Amino acid sequence: MFVDEVDISVTAGGGGNGCLSFRREKRVPRGGPNGGDGGRGGSVYLAASLHQNTLIHYRFHPEFKAERGRHGEGSNRTGRDGSDLVLEVPPGTVAYERAGDDLIPLADLTTPSERVLVARGGRGGRGNAAFATSTNRAPRRTEPGEAGEARIVRLQLKLLADVGLVGFPNAGKSTLISRISAARPKIADYPFTTLTPNLGVVEIDADRSFVVADVPGLIEGAHEGHGLGTRFLAHLERTKVLVHVIDVSSATGRDPVNDFEVICRELERFEGTEADAGRMLARKPRLVAANKIDALDEPERLERLAQHLAALDVALYPISAVTGAGLPALLDAMWRAVAASTEVVAG
Repeated sequence: MFVDEVDISVTAGGGGNGCLSFRREKRVPRGGPNGGDGGRGGSVYLAASLHQNTLIHYRFHPEFKAERGRHGEGSNRTGRDGSDLVLEVPPGTVAYERAGDDLIPLADLTTPSERVLVARGGRGGRGNAAFATSTNRAPRRTEPGEAGEARIVRLQLKLLADVGLVGFPNAGKSTLISRISAARPKIADYPFTTLTPNLGVVEIDADRSFVVADVPGLIEGAHEGHGLGTRFLAHLERTKVLVHVIDVSSATGRDPVNDFEVICRELERFEGTEADAGRMLARKPRLVAANKIDALDEPERLERLAQHLAALDVALYPISAVTGAGLPALLDAMWRAVAASTEVVAG
């Protein structure tokens, strides 16, 4: 099961209490206070790990608490610090603090082994030895340990991919990713066959490779949650290039030009967790793969799409994901678009 959004409760450990103690030994008059301080409570961290690719293990275990610090002891012994708790998440996970209906950004974990503090452990309380002065040689004052921070944290996974495949259901996105990579998504002749995003690594040659994400099919109103809606549009926010996969055959009864315009509007209207998310998606470099040319029975459908895209200065690549026709040219265009986008970001 693929889970890309969960709410979890994290509580850092409380600090140990300070100790009230006096030195009592034979032949040691006025031994004085020797109560030690309490230990620090354990903190809670999030860490990106390549060993994780979904958030499913947090759905059924949503509460986490770090170890509290040990109390101070006599003979000036400080309590042991509580152990920190490290929660592993997939790279690409964004963490927010949930405050009522508001989400406050905490961290964006994109690099493996990246680690961030989400709940700080409480400080240990001071023992009575810490309060001894020249005028108060036998203090009976101690401090309790501080409570650890507690938060409700929303974890949202956004896939890290270079290229995102978008389009209507049954446009052939899953067939395409299975043809160009080792990904093996479910392929069937009914809408919403793909219910979860799929990642595949495309290797053109020894020096050219990139990651492709196949996102479940979009329909009109997806930005409002229709179909699979906004749940998977968020996975496109991190992609560098979008490839519109459009069915140009007459099997669906839809118009290819209208399909392209509907998907563009849905991307532009999407309101994700990042500021101006829809505009960000609409401005990404884009290519169009006119799929199913092996079943093209009305050539004018492809011609109308080509004319429409030429006016928008969008490159069109007629392909057949089933037979492999046109795929080399499309893959080369994907690589060049990814490389150009990477250079822009680096610059």
